[in-house]
Amino acid sequence: MKLRRFNRAIHRDLGYFFFGMCIIYGLSGIALNHRHQWNPNYIVTEKSYNLKVPGEEITDNKELALHFLEQIDREDEFRTSLPRGDELRIFIRHGSITVDMITGEGELETIRPRPVFRQVNFLHYNTPRRLWTWFADLYAAGLIVLAFTGLFVLKGKNGIKGRGAWLTGAGIAIPLTLLFIYMNG
Repeated sequence: MKLRRFNRAIHRDLGYFFFGMCIIYGLSGIALNHRHQWNPNYIVTEKSYNLKVPGEEITDNKELALHFLEQIDREDEFRTSLPRGDELRIFIRHGSITVDMITGEGELETIRPRPVFRQVNFLHYNTPRRLWTWFADLYAAGLIVLAFTGLFVLKGKNGIKGRGAWLTGAGIAIPLTLLFIYMNG
């Protein structure tokens, strides 16, 4: 078998084999690059309420929390509560509500897992460890092989001796330039 044919076969087969991993790391990479703009793992929802502060003095935190939760029909979700000055923080299943004990203003925050992104981030962060670490390392090594074999798939003016050289050079120069700017800026 010729070297170029072998190179194409390796490049093609690794590309097929690691297709799923490319999708996993591509999606999670985009999500993690923008994590300062949104939470890639959870959908966070906020809602404001004007709640009725009890007229009589309720001293028990749980009873007070249930008084507020009944008003928003979430009393069955109660977990615990914590007083903080003039506020009461009530923890419920999948979120919390903070109530101003003087004005009755409440802020409900609920969280739920973000489909797909939570799972790919779980893998990207190597949370499972064990066998996943070995497979992720194999993928990383496969990417190196894919990069080098990709240089020699085409020949002629579109290959590494022509247009490919310019694109490869730009693909190396841009990260190095940005690294230099960020490290020295």
